[in-house]
Amino acid sequence: MNGQATDAAEETRVLVVEDDRGIADALVRGLRQAGYTVDGVRTGRAALTASSPDVVLLDLGLPDIDGIEVCRRLRARSDAAIIVVTARGEEADRVVALDEGADDYLVKPFGLAELLARIRAVLRRRRPAEPEVLRHGPLALDLRTRQVSVDGHPVTLTPKEFGVLECLAADPGRVVSRRQILERAWDAHWYGPTKVLDVHVAALRRKLSVPGLIETVYGHGFRLGPVEGSRERS
Repeated sequence: MNGQATDAAEETRVLVVEDDRGIADALVRGLRQAGYTVDGVRTGRAALTASSPDVVLLDLGLPDIDGIEVCRRLRARSDAAIIVVTARGEEADRVVALDEGADDYLVKPFGLAELLARIRAVLRRRRPAEPEVLRHGPLALDLRTRQVSVDGHPVTLTPKEFGVLECLAADPGRVVSRRQILERAWDAHWYGPTKVLDVHVAALRRKLSVPGLIETVYGHGFRLGPVEGSRERS
């Protein structure tokens, strides 16, 4: 597992709801080795009172409350991803569990690698979509259509001009170095003169006509300065 995947796992809390001690211990151990923060409980009541998991691995054959009912109650109060992990392999059981709010259904026995892949998959589906529009004061960049507007009026930019502006608008106020902008908007292996960037920044300032929008931070690079209105993402 690479560093980025490990970092993502460490930020994810998994709740294992399994009354079989041997299976529960193996799941907890394997998930912790994969980098996840893991809690384990053995009853439906304990699952319903657990604190804010991101993913629930839910056995259906619990000693106190049927797993389907636990799934139903969890879904009513939580947006956690629910993966049913059970020996019940009938289609009817799958259908009921999915209809009651489960995100996935895994039949025992299974391999740890498959379980980890399914956890990653449900987390991807539940991850918030990246914003399609960047806003900063009167400025709006539509990342999908690559259109730009100021106070609702469209502004025509060249592809390179849009690339420069996108670099700055991704994090207004942060200084972006000349080299970073050239690598993102031109090429990761850009070896040409950095002065070409000044030409495009000058064109952007002229076309956008928002005083103080693009600030030069001498010796460092450029940033979007404070303008009327606040930055939003939608």
